[in-house]
Amino acid sequence: MGPHPAVAAIRLAVRRVLHDILTEYAGHPERSGTEVGATAARPGTAAAGSATDPQTPLTPLSQLTPRTTPGTPHPTPHGPNPGSFPAPGAPGSPAARTTHSERPVRLGHPPAPASRLPDAPVPRPVASPAASGRAAASGRPLVLVACSGGADSMALASALAFEARKLDIRAGAVTVDHGLQDGSGLRAAEVANRLAAMGLDPVEAVSVRVGRDGGPEAAARDARYAALDAAAERHGAVAVLLGHTRDDQAETVLLGLARGSGIRSLSGMAAVSGAHRRYRRPFLELDRQTARKACLVQALPVWDDPHNADPAYTRSRLRHEGLPALEKALGKGVVEALARTAQLSRDDADALDSWAADADAAVRDESGELECAKLYALPPAVRRRVLRRAVIDAGSPAGSLFARHVEEVDRLITGWRGQGAINLPGRVEARRQSGRLVIRQG
Repeated sequence: MGPHPAVAAIRLAVRRVLHDILTEYAGHPERSGTEVGATAARPGTAAAGSATDPQTPLTPLSQLTPRTTPGTPHPTPHGPNPGSFPAPGAPGSPAARTTHSERPVRLGHPPAPASRLPDAPVPRPVASPAASGRAAASGRPLVLVACSGGADSMALASALAFEARKLDIRAGAVTVDHGLQDGSGLRAAEVANRLAAMGLDPVEAVSVRVGRDGGPEAAARDARYAALDAAAERHGAVAVLLGHTRDDQAETVLLGLARGSGIRSLSGMAAVSGAHRRYRRPFLELDRQTARKACLVQALPVWDDPHNADPAYTRSRLRHEGLPALEKALGKGVVEALARTAQLSRDDADALDSWAADADAAVRDESGELECAKLYALPPAVRRRVLRRAVIDAGSPAGSLFARHVEEVDRLITGWRGQGAINLPGRVEARRQSGRLVIRQG
């Protein structure tokens, strides 16, 4: 008798992604994951734990100062009993195996240069250094799973552990403690124990300090992805799997629609994103209930984050109030329709981005300045993409640059009446001068 349909579905989704990774790795074995990229925050791609398409590399961890301590193996084949843990901080306790960053992680995307980069969280492996060394020497690619302990990511971790054993792949895991709730460090250690009991190696529990930039959800996301980037670099992982489902995709599309920030916002999360195609989302075509059912039939303990039910958070209100109201008014199938919209929008946005990239060189003069007349001749959707990229290249943070900013710059081209310079995020200034659009950081 085969596995339960929910278990078969999650395993098939992961198997397909692992085959893609192996195919890419076979063609580029030198790309072992040591070249690290950071995610670029882009409107409409932020999920509760989502990544976005990065464009610039992260500063190598070797340029930072890590703090590590010797590791100990994780026990229990079926997940730990919380009451059986040693006191947090005691020798051999799970909490003692969690590394903490010294300052708030404020790593937006793209990251700052090395001279301005805050301390990255530096966890230590659950597996022994010797075991990790032997695995690295084997030459097999390493795939990590990001796991919060929730149903989606626990289902993903179980599928990765099962499928990796049948393929020439090493499988490990990272769980991130944001430090936003009492007892979060102990819970992260429990999750790490359960992941290690699945046979994943290496497994890390990473503690970060969440800053305030962009609000609590965005700040937590930035800290989480900084930790995942650092873990991937440290272990030379070729990919990190994320447990976002079709429901998460639908929520992301609706959030983008509410912001009114263009077709890219409606494209949701990509199945593959990140510098060097680091982040993979195998479950984007599966619903949340499938992942939860897979955990149930496999007797996998899961943790439901209370923040996911807290109406103080926009995504939580959308999940528990907005989407159910839409389904009540419009009928079933809203989630599937929104996910389909995301893919269609992504195809269109990718085509426009490619057009804009080709047009960029054609609208510049010999010195590299943008010519206003040539910009004016471009279709608006293409022109605004050229302008957005130019502003980001000048030093404006992608996550802080919104549609209204780009529209103001666009008016220097389409509605020129002698107006002054436009001040943009990141101390970037755009002005029209002698028929040229000059964009510089002050």
